[in-house]
Amino acid sequence: MEQNLNSPADTRLTTLRNWLQGIAAPHGLDLATLRPASSDASFRRYYRLQSSGGTAIVMDAPPDHEDCGPFLHVTGLLRQAGLNVPAVLAQNVQEGFLLLSDLGEQTYYQAIQSGLDDSRLQEIYRAALAALVRLQGAPTTGLPAYDAQRLGQELTVFPEWYAQKHCQASLSESEQAVLRDAFDLLIADNVRQASVLVHRDFHSPNIMLAPDGGEPGIIDYQDALVGPIGYDIASLVMDARTTWEEPQQLDWAIRYWEAAKAAGLPIAGDFADFHRAYEWMSLQRNLRILGVFARLSHRDGKHHYLDHMPRVNAYARQVAERYGVFRPLLRLLDKLDNRQVTTGYTF
Repeated sequence: MEQNLNSPADTRLTTLRNWLQGIAAPHGLDLATLRPASSDASFRRYYRLQSSGGTAIVMDAPPDHEDCGPFLHVTGLLRQAGLNVPAVLAQNVQEGFLLLSDLGEQTYYQAIQSGLDDSRLQEIYRAALAALVRLQGAPTTGLPAYDAQRLGQELTVFPEWYAQKHCQASLSESEQAVLRDAFDLLIADNVRQASVLVHRDFHSPNIMLAPDGGEPGIIDYQDALVGPIGYDIASLVMDARTTWEEPQQLDWAIRYWEAAKAAGLPIAGDFADFHRAYEWMSLQRNLRILGVFARLSHRDGKHHYLDHMPRVNAYARQVAERYGVFRPLLRLLDKLDNRQVTTGYTF
């Protein structure tokens, strides 16, 4: 994330520095070491700095756009379940600042990109699967429902931003009907699943590699909902940032299913039923992501999200090709791909 920490125009950073100055002594903060840690698709920004405990993370969530409340609430729920989540060291909710413990500098995604041998990869993903089972056993007090209305609303980004804006396709009435039928089928199936706490982005960029080989850290969970149990495993094995072939998807899904059953989670008793349900859940998710990534590029200028679009498209096709009921959707995806135009970015 390129950012000039000394820019006089960045009034948020000035306000942040003033707040940190006021809490520097009790936490042993060295403000001179403040540096960007990461960014995401929202308005939130993250910084890292030296502290008496080693390093700490600062979350900057502008109140006009973000609310620290859900993050604090879900942090409490996940901590109750024994998850390794950031400790809240200090907070200024009114101005949108949190001082958090640092879970490490390397996400699973970064570790994968740097090169891992398969034995290490399997080791860390088994730890992630165990963490997911614990997460799904967490209390869901006060969380909104991931219900049919919300699932349907999310899918509107696909025709608007992916089909029309990104692929420059005008959908005919019959093509719109194909989408409506597919969406209705997916949503009806998704809401039949048992409900648990859903992280919503449980994949490699949001799982931190424990520096000491301990429990993986879980981050970016502020949008958690109560919804389909198959959502987060679909997110993990069909990672929007990392390509996993079907044999690997199945291996991790089976391990998760066995662990979820052993933990008493409300999982389907037959793996074939579970597999179909989470694949259909993944199709809903990946159609939404195609729309979201297109919107992030065309509306917000975050064009690097387009680099991941072919992978997400392939995941969507994997499911649409397997189940005959989605054949009309697959034909529509074929048509959209043929109409896709390049606008100077890498696809």
